[in-house]
Amino acid sequence: MGRTMSVELKDVLWKYALQNAALYGGKANPKAVMGKAMAEMPELRSQAREVSIAAAEVCKEISELPIDDICRMVEDIDPTLLEKTKCERKNVLPDLPMAKGNKVIMRVAPGPSGPLHLGHTRVAILNDEYVKRYDGKYINRIEDTNPERIDPEAYRMIPEDLEWLGVDIHQTIIQSDRFELYYDIARRLIDIGQAYVCLCKPEDMRQCKEDSVACPDRDQSPEEANELFDRMLSHDFGEGEAVLVIKTDIHHPNPAVRDFVGLRIIDSVPHPKTGSRYSVYPMMNLSVAVDDHELGMTHVIRGKDHLNNTIRQEYIFNHLGWEKPLYFHYGLVSIPDAILKTSTIGEGIHTGEFSGWDDVRLGTVRAMARRGIQSEAIRNYWIDVGMKEVDIEFSWENLYAFNKQIVDKTASRYFFTWDPELIDIVGVDRIEAHCPIHPDHHDLGCRDHTLTAPLKVYMTREDLNEFKQRGSIRLKDLCNLRWDDGKATYAGNDISVLKEGWKIAHWSPPNSIPAKVFLPDGTIRKGVAEPISIDEQGKVVQFERFGFARIETVDPEVTAFFAHT
Repeated sequence: MGRTMSVELKDVLWKYALQNAALYGGKANPKAVMGKAMAEMPELRSQAREVSIAAAEVCKEISELPIDDICRMVEDIDPTLLEKTKCERKNVLPDLPMAKGNKVIMRVAPGPSGPLHLGHTRVAILNDEYVKRYDGKYINRIEDTNPERIDPEAYRMIPEDLEWLGVDIHQTIIQSDRFELYYDIARRLIDIGQAYVCLCKPEDMRQCKEDSVACPDRDQSPEEANELFDRMLSHDFGEGEAVLVIKTDIHHPNPAVRDFVGLRIIDSVPHPKTGSRYSVYPMMNLSVAVDDHELGMTHVIRGKDHLNNTIRQEYIFNHLGWEKPLYFHYGLVSIPDAILKTSTIGEGIHTGEFSGWDDVRLGTVRAMARRGIQSEAIRNYWIDVGMKEVDIEFSWENLYAFNKQIVDKTASRYFFTWDPELIDIVGVDRIEAHCPIHPDHHDLGCRDHTLTAPLKVYMTREDLNEFKQRGSIRLKDLCNLRWDDGKATYAGNDISVLKEGWKIAHWSPPNSIPAKVFLPDGTIRKGVAEPISIDEQGKVVQFERFGFARIETVDPEVTAFFAHT
């Protein structure tokens, strides 16, 4: 392969590698690049090995460039190469059986132990998508029948989180307002012989279930059971001394389904809404079955960890002759690297470990919002995952990809220099920098910087050390520098040096202001940032060569929360 041909080949590889990288997030695929190059230069097919090696080298060089520069360089070569594609969801939700033409009524059912976290968003969004598709009714049912696990602030935070997610709620129901209804249904079950009051010790009751043996109290007459239930309501029994049990099949192959508790006594903890007015509390399977019927649920979507609960609740429906909703169970989701447990978070807030429910180390909806994760990205993620029955692991990478599709279109670009070192530039008296606010929106203009002698800029310590080792560097949108005799010397402004392997680095002007970025792992990157418009406060920007971040304050210093790269 002669010298002229080598130069021509590199130009072709460079062109297609830039195009491929621009269309696929900044990373070019050497095989795809090689294929296009050889299609343009078929005479190279006999030298496939050499072309493959050259393509890999060019792709590696380009992978180190910022995506904005990649796009700009493609446009300089041939604007038609950069036909940006819209990233769409891979999947759509299937239709719901028996939904068309019927009045769909669905629900989200959070417990008020704290605000919503990422795990809650799946069911909230899937139900919302279907309610909107079929013009149905969506109910937020706050299940607060365990006074030991209630944060009073959750009654406010949960609706706020749902609103932020774009979930349209038509009615809110609070279960602690409905205790009398649950008692009435319990009496109906007693009257038809499908419930009784068990006075066994809890461990004895568990053993009966394990052994498929009837509890000694199971054969109570309705009159006896009603009398004992009256005593439960009158505080004649303490915690653990009596429970109301719903009858099922004591020989059911799954011990968890055999006779289960419908109501229990809790008198040691007052309820934040009802105080000590009630001491007999419905268990989830009773209250959920009653409310699903009374509120007219047509379809219930939830995780397959509720499969046993569905079977239990169906017994109540069958006992009372109620029409059952259609049930759908999706697979379990494990969310790595996320703190979700509300009791852990609450304790951490109390001790000062966490700054609040929106601490960016957490997996709460509020933390996502503070970091600049868009509600639409969360929605797109769960629609893409869909209603799969298989268990999955949550992919932060995919969520960030969806978020990037949204914020990249509007995020202003700025320079943030961490671990900053102030350097002098010699060999020139004046440099003007015209840095695009957004590479795709030229109408927004530029961040203009004029540097005059003595010229100074901030660089990261890492970039400065590499500059000294390599002897050359390009400062993005500013100039090229060489390291001569221990000084950063101006070397023009020709962007083509990148084809020669020059590394590109960002910088910050001498009038930069202090800045810090809070990362999801709890660390803080401190440095300086070019002055940022107050209009950016509360918005997501892109710190070039660093990542996307949501700006919380801009004065007297920039405070930002990292979203993703």
